[in-house]
Amino acid sequence: MMSSNIILIGFMGSGKSTVGRILSKKCDKYFLDTDTMIESSEGLRVRQIFENSGESSFREMEKELALWLSKNVTNAVISTGGGMPSVVESFENMGQCVYLKIGFDELLERLKAEEFDKRPLFQDIEFARKIFNSRIPIYEKHAGITIDAMDTPHNIADKIREIIPQYFL
Repeated sequence: MMSSNIILIGFMGSGKSTVGRILSKKCDKYFLDTDTMIESSEGLRVRQIFENSGESSFREMEKELALWLSKNVTNAVISTGGGMPSVVESFENMGQCVYLKIGFDELLERLKAEEFDKRPLFQDIEFARKIFNSRIPIYEKHAGITIDAMDTPHNIADKIREIIPQYFL
């Protein structure tokens, strides 16, 4: 039987954490953010983990966390890091996967210039675009449901509830 978790995937800045918090409150579920969980476990920010240990080390942490979540967590809305779907074979055992889809240009508009400093990937916009485009098929492969993320977080949360009401009974 599939877990009652809702897994939010999508590129950084697509609204996963914001929508996840709102959705969890509307549905009386726990909210978990995988980046925050890793930061708490490691005592470092994601950016510091990348700088100190490299991306492959961080991706291994994501893979281990996904396995742990699939075995130990139910009744939660889980916001994943943007790259997590590229290292997780399947989210099926973890819950219903929802892809928050946004275009790259819309993403740039959404992210304010001061946020670029917190998101090292956006130091090189063309490199970020290349990563973004490479992840689209990965997100689409995992997605049970795709939602247009160009709306308010509350409206996106409501759309998710309408599409998968069995998770909220």
